[in-house]
Amino acid sequence: MLAKDLMVRNVITVDCRATLRDAIRLMKEHKIKCLVVNKRHPNDAYGMVTYSTIVKTVAAESGDIDLINVYDVYTKPLLTVAEDLDVKYVARMMIDYQVKRVLVCNNNDMSGLITMHDIVGEIMKTVD
Repeated sequence: MLAKDLMVRNVITVDCRATLRDAIRLMKEHKIKCLVVNKRHPNDAYGMVTYSTIVKTVAAESGDIDLINVYDVYTKPLLTVAEDLDVKYVARMMIDYQVKRVLVCNNNDMSGLITMHDIVGEIMKTVD
């Protein structure tokens, strides 16, 4: 199985200038745990903001979600894989780099997202 066969194609994105409140609102609305942060220009890298990022910022640092922008806290660059990479190598990269999500790209343009949950779900389908 290839990355393009497993990836989620409808990836919700946010602008890096959005507030954390805006990001949380999007996550709540779409019932998701992360947002991909859009590139600022064609040669830029994508970023990501996650539940963990928000908890760390708000709880640990007493941050105000209306005063903090996504660009203040997001992770960038993301680990990316090609659409035609075998999923077993995607899983290996995720384990080696200790990440739960990778972005699937084609010529530096986002095609989709694969999470560890997606990979485990695929493995579960093989169990009777």
